[in-house]
Amino acid sequence: MPSSMSSVSRRPARRAVQVLAALTATAIAHQGAVAAALPAPPKTFDTRYAAPGGKTLAVGAGGNLQAALDQAQPGNTIVLEAGATFTGRFTLPNKTTGSGWIYVVSSKLANLPSPGQRVGPNNAVNMPKIVSKPHDSAMATVANSHHFRFVGIEFAPVAGGALTALILIGNEDTSPATLPHHIVFDRCYIHGDPAVNDRRGVAMDGAYVAVVDSYISDFQEVGADTQGLWAYNTTGPLQIRNNYIEAAGENVMFGGTDARQPALLPADIEIRDNYFFKPLSLLKTQYTIKNLLEFKAAKRVLVTGNTFENSPAAAQNGFAVQITPGNAGNAPWVITSDIELSGNTFINVGSGFNVLGLSPYAGKESLMTERILIHNNLVGVTGLNGADGRAFQFLGGGSDYTIDHNTIINTALPPAFHGSALAMAQSQPVKVNNFAFTNNLSTPTSYGFFGSGSSEGARALNDYFTNWTFSKNVLVDRPAGAYPAGNFFPSGVTAVRFANYAGGNYALAADSPYKNAGSDGKDIGAHGAPATNAIIPNPPTNVVVK
Repeated sequence: MPSSMSSVSRRPARRAVQVLAALTATAIAHQGAVAAALPAPPKTFDTRYAAPGGKTLAVGAGGNLQAALDQAQPGNTIVLEAGATFTGRFTLPNKTTGSGWIYVVSSKLANLPSPGQRVGPNNAVNMPKIVSKPHDSAMATVANSHHFRFVGIEFAPVAGGALTALILIGNEDTSPATLPHHIVFDRCYIHGDPAVNDRRGVAMDGAYVAVVDSYISDFQEVGADTQGLWAYNTTGPLQIRNNYIEAAGENVMFGGTDARQPALLPADIEIRDNYFFKPLSLLKTQYTIKNLLEFKAAKRVLVTGNTFENSPAAAQNGFAVQITPGNAGNAPWVITSDIELSGNTFINVGSGFNVLGLSPYAGKESLMTERILIHNNLVGVTGLNGADGRAFQFLGGGSDYTIDHNTIINTALPPAFHGSALAMAQSQPVKVNNFAFTNNLSTPTSYGFFGSGSSEGARALNDYFTNWTFSKNVLVDRPAGAYPAGNFFPSGVTAVRFANYAGGNYALAADSPYKNAGSDGKDIGAHGAPATNAIIPNPPTNVVVK
């Protein structure tokens, strides 16, 4: 692998500076308001594929994969016979001499999609298969396992085999010094058995761990949370890029179990260009169904360019994204901070974003959520399966939230359970401090921007926020008199002048009164690619929609 594979950068910082410059131009709509601080960007690393060289070790059907893993030296490639099945658990050893990566690849790698292209179940015919035994993992690590890249491999449980984690990276480490590191799954098909309780696809508790161009599906369990990808005990950085990701519980989650020490709280996470999907067929089962993406413990996170589809109310209330700090009882230092969600598309979600400032449970307190940026997203809220149809929810305080340039297409009008809303706030005993809600566009909702036990508009803002800015928003069919000056209240969707509302193009037409009317001179609402994509796009290549 090239040396850049291990390199890190702060290149997203340039984008954050540009966003900050635009946001500081926002008109202040409340006396004394100050600009909310923006998230610090994550440390990132380069996972681009480079063809391996060095010695090749071939392992055919019936061969000893563990012996090959033990024998291989950094720079070697292990070639597994496509179509062969290898039954684990296999352990990635710690190589203490040499440099470079150990590749584990399919013998028919040339028949698989090229680097940067996502694989799917139809590609399994050209993959070797690594399977777990019942109630075990297919692949696991030891202390300091490092520099393994799996390319074009199918991972699965043995038929009918229940498991907790199909691929287990990390060993409940108590120090960053022993973390497995530099482990990548590239163009792999990682799946459970849809008829069995298979809890988790990949536990990513290592440093410099990535899943790219892969297909993760069929993780579900009755009475327990399940995840396609999960981490709770790692320094990061972690990368999740260009995958199809499916699970009944949380498709991807961070936290939920307490990290072993503060230095192991998940950090420096990049989630880019993935397709999060929850099959609605799950609603006919007894499996526990929750959200698409959840942060219970995380800091310095970038979520960008993703598609999120189907988030029904079920075991939770239908929010697609949850930012809710969770201390299981031994980690009062748990925090959710410095999280940016930008340039994403949300399709058929019961509700959008739920942001909690502090854990409300006595004896399980957390640190306060801070520096959240939700920017330039297209959000299709439908009240799926009886969800409340809230684009945003802000509970329990918090600090430095910026909600800017989002387009909300809300069709969750009654009979949504409580009536749809642009946002619901209830921040007690502390208010959200430093709050900017600017340049957003929302189609009609039942309640607009309201406060629980309060009212909508300026009253809700004063009751539950301090140092707030609410400006240059377009709220269709809401009462202008309830809101601060400097916002827009067209009568009916037609007055917005979308490019093609019926056809799913939610960019603004050239003659829209809100064209270039934002505080930064840009169109109000999401701008660029998210706004010009249909709300129901064609599924990405190699995705099987169930």
